[in-house]
Order: sequence, then C-alpha cells, then structure tokens
Amino acid sequence: MKLVIFGIVTGVVLGSLVSVLILSGIFKRKQIELEAANSRLQAINTLLRGTIAANEDRDMEIPDMEDNSGGWELRLINEHHPLDISYKPDLIEIVPEQFVDSRIANDTRDMLHDAQAQGMNMLVASAYRSYDQQKEVFAATMQEWNEKGMDLFDAYNETKKSVAMPGTSEHASGLALDIISLSYDKLDDHQGDTAEAQWLMANSWKYGFILRYPPERADVTGIIYEPWHFRYVGKEAAKKITELGITLEEYLGVVS
Repeated sequence: MKLVIFGIVTGVVLGSLVSVLILSGIFKRKQIELEAANSRLQAINTLLRGTIAANEDRDMEIPDMEDNSGGWELRLINEHHPLDISYKPDLIEIVPEQFVDSRIANDTRDMLHDAQAQGMNMLVASAYRSYDQQKEVFAATMQEWNEKGMDLFDAYNETKKSVAMPGTSEHASGLALDIISLSYDKLDDHQGDTAEAQWLMANSWKYGFILRYPPERADVTGIIYEPWHFRYVGKEAAKKITELGITLEEYLGVVS
C-alpha cells in the first residue's frame, strides 16, 4: 500500500514538474518573441526618426500651402515637397469621424450626395490625418512587411510605395480622401473595378477632385496605383487634369 501511495505521489510530483517545465518553455518562447518584436519596433522607430528629422529640417522652409502653385488647392505635397509639420487646416466633419479642410466641405458633400443618389454605396475610409497619425500608419505598415520576412530597409522602401512618410502625406492637408466601395473593403487594385471607384473616376472632377495616384504613373507620383485616393485641386484644374490624363505633378510642371 505504501508503495502504491508513494507511486501516486511521485507521479503527481513528476507530472507537476513536467507541466512547470512545459509552461516555462512556453513562457520563454513568448518572451523571446516579444523581445524580438520589441527590437524590431525600436529599429523601425530609429529609422523613422532619422527620416522624419530630415523631413522636419526641410519643412522649416515650407510654412504655408501656396509655395509651389500659387493656390492652396493646388499645393503639391510629396516626398520632395513636404508639408510643414505644424500645419493644420480648419476642419469640418463631413461624415462621422472624418474631417476635411472646411474650404472643400461643400464640394465633398455634393459629390458624396450625388454618388449616393445614383446608387453608389461608398465609405470614406480616411480623410484628414494628423502628423502623429501618419507616423502610426507608416510604422504599422512597415512592421507588417518586416514580419513577412523583409529586413527593415526593404520594409521601409516597400512601405514608401503605398504610405507617405509623415510630413509628406496629402491627408495632413485635409484635401485628400480615401473612398472605398461598401461591397469591397480591400485597398488593392481591384478596388478600381468597383462601381463606386468607376463612378468617382468618371465624375469626381466635376466637384474638384482627381484620382491622385493613377495606374502606371508611380514613376511620376512616387506612389503606386491607389484607386481609392482622391485629391481636391479645384474644379478648373480637376477638369484639365482629367481631360489630359495627367498627374498633379505634370499639371504643375514640377515633376522631379
């Protein structure tokens, strides 16, 4: 009987010990994974801080919205023409939790209203984004690429193709909208095949907007095809840009 009891107790102790060792191993792996993730984030932040600092130095020379075009609505904002990080437009909410520059509010509302009246089901996925919000978007996208196996520099370069560096995003101006179809919520080329995107491409110029990053023009804009990204440039310029099939850079004659 004593041997049986001893065997039971020994088994319980050994079982507990094995469980502790297993849990210890799991916790150790999780700790290593967390430390690796933290290291990646620190490296990403270091890389971003360096690039952002360079942009901030350049931003000091660009205090307003009219330095390269003569008009606020035609302000070119890209990697080579950053926006002052202190700039913040007078904002108006056009749909819940989405804001635009107050000067384009009426045209924006008219476009969304007319699209809905013609059977389009649209969602304003993003409008104004602050400098800090843009940093978060850039860092998150960069981390996604890094976790897919890219080293930090490749992840950084890949991110720049679709996400503007903080200080170089049109969203910070309050003049840009990301509009998607309610029937297709992915931000990829197929968004351009939806009825909503097709309607916007055909009609947005009437309200002062253009498809900012058209297909096969990344060599000019620096950004890949984004069928969801529309930028306000004013009705006269939007009409000409659309008719000519050119980009804002080409219209302004400041292609890098």
